[in-house]
This record gives sequence, C-alpha cells and structure tokens, in this order.
Amino acid sequence: MPLISLSNAFEQQQFANGYELVDGVQMHEEQGSRFQIVNRWFKKYIDSGHFVEVRVDSPRFSAHPDAPMNCTCPHCDEEATKPILGHTHPASLVAIPPQEVPSRGWGEDFWVRVESREDEYLCGIVDNPLYENRLHEIAEGDRICFHTNHILSVHGLHNMEIVERMTSEDLVLFRAWLDSHRDSKS
Repeated sequence: MPLISLSNAFEQQQFANGYELVDGVQMHEEQGSRFQIVNRWFKKYIDSGHFVEVRVDSPRFSAHPDAPMNCTCPHCDEEATKPILGHTHPASLVAIPPQEVPSRGWGEDFWVRVESREDEYLCGIVDNPLYENRLHEIAEGDRICFHTNHILSVHGLHNMEIVERMTSEDLVLFRAWLDSHRDSKS
C-alpha cells in the first residue's frame, strides 16, 4: 500500500468546529509588523526534532460575552477581536501543571515537534496540553500536518543549529535581512 504524501495528508486533515491552522504569512501580510513570524531562512532549515509554533482558530467563535472590554493583544498591545491562548514553551521542555480553562472557542498557539518534512509540508507531534481541546479536538501527542506558511516561530533552542546549517549564500542573505530589520527599528 503506498504511503500518503504530507501534502495529501494535510489536505485531508480536518479539525472539529471549523478550526483551521492559521496562515502566518497571510496574517503578516495583512497586519505587517503587528504580526511577526519566523524568517524564511529559518523555515527553510526546519527539520526533524525542531519545535515550531502554530495556531488554530475558528471563525465560528468570537469573544466570549464575559471577556474584558477592550481586550488587548499581549504581543502588540493593540485591541484584539478575540483572545488567543498560548504556550510559551513545549511541554516536553518546561512542564506546566494542568490548568482548568473554560472552553470559549478562542484561537490557540501551541508547539509541535517536527517528525518529518517533504518540501514545504511538515508533520509533527503536538507538544502542549491544549486548553480548547474540547472544541478543536487537538490533543497533546496528536500528529498534525502543516505547511511552512503556518509556522509562527521556531523555538529559540534551535536558533544556533539552524544558523550553523545554513549555506554560505543563505547566511549572507540572512545577515542582510537582519541588518535591514535593525535599521528599520532604529
């Protein structure tokens, strides 16, 4: 029996209640510097064993009626239309005691440990207990497939390894990109 490609596995993958992986590239294009994602050079070198952050969200839900007025995003301090729950680190790196959070239909950022890669498609294991599990039905230990566009960040644990693996050409381009971003923040 032939093995299914990661792109086909991704296309066949569905989450409950209309939840989908958020396209970080699209969000960055729409929101600019207010929605930062990992640079394209790091994405190019993501491999088995690396932790990457992705987000799921569903258009079926909005802010809960008892959510605070003028809810702000903790990253950009701008008004948020719907809160996004997050996990600072993968659970296998930093154990966090179980927490009871009521399901509200919010989006959720979480970490995935990459197992395999085929071009721009990856497959990995969810490495956080997810708060909205009752709604999207994604659980710690589940295998999910995703595209590099869904990657929001790469865990800092891998930064040095990724830079060391870059080709000399990519390293020059990456350094130029870093310099241009330093200049724009001055």
